Amino acid sequence: MAMPKKGSRLITVDGAAFRWRVSHRPTYSEDRSWSPLTFVAERAEEPASALVVSLPCARPDNWLGKRTIAVRPVLVAGCIRRALAQGWQSSRRGPGFTLTITEDELTDLLGGPPEYLIPFLWGMIPEGGDIRDLPRATQIWSRDKPGTGHGEPGSWTR
Repeated sequence: MAMPKKGSRLITVDGAAFRWRVSHRPTYSEDRSWSPLTFVAERAEEPASALVVSLPCARPDNWLGKRTIAVRPVLVAGCIRRALAQGWQSSRRGPGFTLTITEDELTDLLGGPPEYLIPFLWGMIPEGGDIRDLPRATQIWSRDKPGTGHGEPGSWTR
């Protein structure tokens, strides 16, 4: 069964077109970081065998705030090349090919150390960062101090 076009992205690796995607909805195990972040790739034209790549981190939407990475085209291309070198025959019908990436391999595929992110309420904090690194949080309101709520001074107190 071919991957749906909606939600997938195209990538060209060594002259061949592939389609790839990270599942939009996590499984129960992925939500709780029991299963790693995975993505699937297959040939864009005449898909036959799927490549399932397992990465050494959690999904960005995991409930426990475990570290994660953004799946970017450079990583996808590197994983496709590695799978082809290990024997994945993307044009031959058959069972899917599983590729499990380790921490060391991740560094090799990205050409440097990965930039891990830690999910936190309103966005992602770079590993080793702090609250000032949140891109979307502009201010955190305190309920303890009068005059720090939305609108009028003392709006948190009734």
